[in-house]
Amino acid sequence: MSRIGRQPITIPAGVTVNLEGDIVNVTGPKGSLSQAMLSGISLKQEGDVVTFERINDEAPTRGKHGLNRSLINNMVQGVSQGFSKQLELNGVGFRAALAGSNLNLNLGFSHPVKIPTGVTIVIEQNILTISGIDKQQVGQVAAEIRALKKPEPYKGKGFKYVGERIIRKSGKSGKESA
Repeated sequence: MSRIGRQPITIPAGVTVNLEGDIVNVTGPKGSLSQAMLSGISLKQEGDVVTFERINDEAPTRGKHGLNRSLINNMVQGVSQGFSKQLELNGVGFRAALAGSNLNLNLGFSHPVKIPTGVTIVIEQNILTISGIDKQQVGQVAAEIRALKKPEPYKGKGFKYVGERIIRKSGKSGKESA
């Protein structure tokens, strides 16, 4: 039995989970999300607890058991609390600013980055906070912004996740930099 898949999901107050055919709809105070159930997995809801069971013990079905539970759990967390990622911009002359639904970044080239719907970005000094209800979308937007200017190992200039440790290299002279 899958260790993740057999754990029940407790539904918080204000969140509803509905199963319509193979589609799971989760609605909460922050919005609503829907996800197709993977084949071979069934969902059972008893009060405010949701459990998952698999139809057989074949390898593909066992692999989907924990995945399906994690996807639905992320949906429940997203509509109740939301998800966020923080990026830090380091470098002289690098700036970020919001202009409507565009994110203007001065990173040595000039083209605006379009913000997808469902994601909000807040900029405070040099920290970008990306938040939304879909965990995958928040992570994808953060990764795409970070990919525009990854932190380089010599001076650490570029986008890095808050709390990420960049391994620094010494320069040409062989001296250790702080």
